Amino acid sequence: MTLDAATYHILWPALIAGLLVTATHVPLGMQVLERGIVFIDLAIAQIAALGVIVADYLGWNPTGLAVQLAALSAALAGAALLTWTDRHWPEVQEAVIGVVFVLASSAAILILAKDPHGGESLKDLLSGQILWVHPSRLPIDALVYGAILAVWFGARERIGRIGFYGLFACAVTVSVQLVGLYLVFSTLVIPALATYYSRRLRYLKAYSIGAAGYVVGLVASVLIDLPSGPAIVCAMAIVAVAYFAFASLKRQPASPS
Repeated sequence: MTLDAATYHILWPALIAGLLVTATHVPLGMQVLERGIVFIDLAIAQIAALGVIVADYLGWNPTGLAVQLAALSAALAGAALLTWTDRHWPEVQEAVIGVVFVLASSAAILILAKDPHGGESLKDLLSGQILWVHPSRLPIDALVYGAILAVWFGARERIGRIGFYGLFACAVTVSVQLVGLYLVFSTLVIPALATYYSRRLRYLKAYSIGAAGYVVGLVASVLIDLPSGPAIVCAMAIVAVAYFAFASLKRQPASPS
């Protein structure tokens, strides 16, 4: 397939969606690494997805406000639970997060077991349908992400643990429906992990890795006819490994001649 006008018409909303997710998830991902709770995004994203599945099971309009409220309510409830466990059992928080993820995943599978289209619905929530993002939803998502970024960069020292989990739940609720769970996790963790040892311009480097992953992955998925979500995940990982290898070489002291 070539990049003709019709292809560009499909790619640009997907790329904007990816850049919006990257803008919000890079700083949150750095905080996740700092707190040592890497799998919290998987758990909360899966809980948000469970909210969507329950709303669909109840017959609610999949693009309606009720579904969004169901997903957000589920994510905030999960965030509140993890805030409580983090306060009372911080030494086993990662294990608690893992259990919450498995329970939410199992509940989703049980609900979808009787649905003839359940497998496809679960696949969409996991790997996403970023190529089919409708441009009309992007301005609303941009406003939500902008508000999240404003709170994070303007008041992150004052929002505390509860504020962080709540903010995180809001971001993940939007993103998991926009790009899927795999890309939510990858965008949070891969750029932050690749730049973990950077001392200068870390945000710029992490944002560049995330953006490059979306551009390369989207173009590759169209040209080679591959699933877009997994292609972006692999592309972002390759870009991150390349950056990390280059940065490691620069950090090594020159050998004496």
